[in-house]
Amino acid sequence: MNKFRLFIFSFLLILTACSKDKNNISVIKENRQDLEMVSAYKEAYIALNEGDPYFAAKKFLEAELLFPQSEWAPRSALMASYSYYLQNYYTEALANLERFLITYPNSKDIVYAEYLIAMCFYETIEDEKRDSGPIFKAKEKFSLIVKNYPNTDFALDAEFKLELIEDILAAKEMYLGRHYLKKEKWIASINRFKNVVENYDQTIFIEEALHRLVEINYRLGLDEEAQKYASILGYNYLSSDWYEKSYKVFNKDYSAQVPKKIKKDKRGVLDKFKKLFD
Repeated sequence: MNKFRLFIFSFLLILTACSKDKNNISVIKENRQDLEMVSAYKEAYIALNEGDPYFAAKKFLEAELLFPQSEWAPRSALMASYSYYLQNYYTEALANLERFLITYPNSKDIVYAEYLIAMCFYETIEDEKRDSGPIFKAKEKFSLIVKNYPNTDFALDAEFKLELIEDILAAKEMYLGRHYLKKEKWIASINRFKNVVENYDQTIFIEEALHRLVEINYRLGLDEEAQKYASILGYNYLSSDWYEKSYKVFNKDYSAQVPKKIKKDKRGVLDKFKKLFD
């Protein structure tokens, strides 16, 4: 009996010692992973600064995988997406950002991910003649940022981008309106120009849209409609080139000097993105 008790006691001591060894090994392993993660992140950041975003993206993802429970894991994922964005790999950036939103739903850096998603769509916008899909996706994302994160620099830049997107959407309507005008499809043309007047009246195309409505309605013999749009144009944009052209529709001998407009210049905040994770 005493021998049996001695055996049990010895066995328990061995188990305790093994347990301590396992804990020590676990701590050492975790520390090594932590150091490897920091090393990978640092290597990635250096590569990004030296103009090698492809290698940087690879190393940022490696850093995330090395220590997924670390607070640096979501940052590494974001920086990988940013690296993809810099080299115009928008598909890869979007896929990684969507994964980020699913993997780290409570991250304090969600706004950065949403902004970068919006920018990926924004960068794929070409012109008014091409696919409208990226335009509406970018508009949706920028609108979300303005609504959900109103007191951030990203919201300020999103508002500016939304203004540019409105210009692009208005440009698309103008392009189609002019196309129908050339084809003498009057109703289709009128509808496009009216859409600009009603929905994009803060864009640079409002004056031309009003003039086109004057021009088409006058040509169709709808003098009252033509005069209505001419009056709106004159009341709001008396000194513009388009008002001069509309005035000439009714007064063929009219001529006037119109001052040139000053263009506004605004900057975005994307260049601040990288600094958030220094």
